[in-house]
Amino acid sequence: MVRVDVHCTTAGAACPGCRAWSTRVHSSYLRFPADVPSAGRSVVLQSRVRRFRCWNTACSRRTFVEQISGLTRRYGQRTERLRSALAAVGLALAGRAGARLAAVLGVAVSRSTVLRLVDALPEPEMPAPRVVGVDEYATRNWRPSRASWESRSPRTPTWRRRRCNCPRRVS
Repeated sequence: MVRVDVHCTTAGAACPGCRAWSTRVHSSYLRFPADVPSAGRSVVLQSRVRRFRCWNTACSRRTFVEQISGLTRRYGQRTERLRSALAAVGLALAGRAGARLAAVLGVAVSRSTVLRLVDALPEPEMPAPRVVGVDEYATRNWRPSRASWESRSPRTPTWRRRRCNCPRRVS
């Protein structure tokens, strides 16, 4: 295991509740977030974080902890780099397989954690369809549940529309 000692050099921090800047230190404690492995060895950061007092009397928080942007988050046990690496492994392989690959890379993580990290990712931006069409063949042949809604461009020829393979109804 590799341990890296880290400390923040800023004079103060902004309160997450009211965004007021504070330099009054209440206390400090050690945190040990895991980082991306290096040369097959696990890396743990030992960071001394400070708890500050919020001077704003209207704020609901009396004390708050400084967060190192890009490195830690509230209640986080992993750095942002490790979270994004595990999320990428989870996107590629999902639960058990992702946990096995992470173990080979040097990170001990469960399949549930891999899936939780994937679930926490933001949804990708999908463009809105310009034109929405319905397969008229399926609705004409008394199969409204088989109607296929699809996004189509106005330039798409009508002979290329998706057809239903259901038998024709003879009357």
